[in-house]
Amino acid sequence: MLKTTSAAAALAAAVTLVTAILLPAPAASAAPAPAASATRPLHLRNGLKLNLPSSWKVYGKGDWIRVVTGACAAPKAGYGEPECDSFWVLGPKAIKVGAELFNPYTAKKPFYPATDVQLCPHNREWGQVVGGAAVKGLRQVGPGHRAHYREWKATCVSYENGRVKSRYVQREWYLPKTRVLVVDQWNTPGLAGVLRRAVWR
Repeated sequence: MLKTTSAAAALAAAVTLVTAILLPAPAASAAPAPAASATRPLHLRNGLKLNLPSSWKVYGKGDWIRVVTGACAAPKAGYGEPECDSFWVLGPKAIKVGAELFNPYTAKKPFYPATDVQLCPHNREWGQVVGGAAVKGLRQVGPGHRAHYREWKATCVSYENGRVKSRYVQREWYLPKTRVLVVDQWNTPGLAGVLRRAVWR
């Protein structure tokens, strides 16, 4: 009985050895590589290029470019058209009339090209009131370039009685030498990173 058991053990060991030699070892499981997010380039003035997520859609051209990042009732409408999840990339012609009463924009006051109360970006039944800057500073827009950065506190109010219905922040990145201004009223996720990783020719 002992000989039979020993013989069986030897045979099993031999089979294991032959199997190990003839069959390749299973590959070590590696963590899946993160999927590379596809981007689309947006070429702007003076060699500035933004690599936008491919799901973002670009409308307009030149000095009035709207980048739609979500739901939008009228993506081809002009500045001030509400209920469009988006941000604007503006050039010299827009900057020239970008302050209240269509005065030139300087980053000392919010971008507000109007003479009256404009529609709330998030609900057309309310008006918007843009107040003071809660944050002022510089932010990187690609290597070697810094924009004047502002976060303007804003509210949406009832046209009937002026009551505050909601609050939001209007973020602005202004490159005075390049004459490019980015205005975001939707706190667009990922926008700050897109601007930080901008490319200059």
